[in-house]
Amino acid sequence: MSRNFACRLSGEVASPSGAAAAALRARAAQWEMPILETADRLVWSLWGGELRLIPERDSLRIELHGPERRQIGLLQDMVSEALAEAGLGVAWDHVDVGALAPGLAVMRVASVRRLSPGFLRIRLSGPEAGRFGQGGLHFRLLLPPPGRVPVWPRIGPTGRTIWPEAADALHRPVYTVAAQQGDWLDFDIYRHPGSPTCDWAMSGIEGSDVAIMGPGGGWLPEAPQILLFGDQTALPAIRRIMQLQPLCAPESRILGAWLRVDSADLVGLASDPRITAVPDLLGALRAAPLPEAAHVWFAGHADDARQARDELTARGLGRKSVTAAAYWS
Repeated sequence: MSRNFACRLSGEVASPSGAAAAALRARAAQWEMPILETADRLVWSLWGGELRLIPERDSLRIELHGPERRQIGLLQDMVSEALAEAGLGVAWDHVDVGALAPGLAVMRVASVRRLSPGFLRIRLSGPEAGRFGQGGLHFRLLLPPPGRVPVWPRIGPTGRTIWPEAADALHRPVYTVAAQQGDWLDFDIYRHPGSPTCDWAMSGIEGSDVAIMGPGGGWLPEAPQILLFGDQTALPAIRRIMQLQPLCAPESRILGAWLRVDSADLVGLASDPRITAVPDLLGALRAAPLPEAAHVWFAGHADDARQARDELTARGLGRKSVTAAAYWS
């Protein structure tokens, strides 16, 4: 059943054909998200809001509902893009042409410090920091090319986000919020050769501006019992999950975390009895017992993540009981 929301936006597709519904079904299937369909409408709940597609006599009405303008903007961008790919346009009641892309916040780099031998910790400050501490573990960092004045993505006349291209194209890696309070947030960068983010972090960036988008990337695993597996790139997310779980999901219990990391990088976790350092993540996964009603969270190299998902499925875990994420390729 549809919910009541504080914010709303409408649009119209000047065609009663099923192409719009088909485009949205395809996008939902790609993201493995359910859509509710009845005789008179299609309803898709996502990102804290709701999309409704309602056939009318000679057109289709699109309604976007959400608790705040940011969710409405995210939905408008997604719908506009999905329908444009199907050759359809939307006549929106309102478009914030020229505004910063939905979910984008410009932050100030407050500090850069060495957290451990393998990691740098970056602190960003800004009035929107608070929303990045809840509802999603991750955010997207937007880095302009070295030496270029930043050109941030903005909303175009169709409702789609226009991203800078060519010489102004942005590097867009994803990072985990390591901590957040008040008007600041921290995140950790794994130091490794060939990383544009490492080069940026070590180039004297204190006091400069940078943009981030989010939050996103999922929240805490939902299950009575949780098992965590990850390499160096997954360490910040595993640390964050273990910090937040007692506060945000006290009904869940983390049975253990198997990590392929240097022990010197286990800041805040070295004495946790649930931590096991392993040389082989997939080997540890195969050896770990899987209790009934467990959720397995695995992140690391793309090839390992794919293999982990396949092996866990073969062992009988359902799709919703597995998180297998590629944190690098």
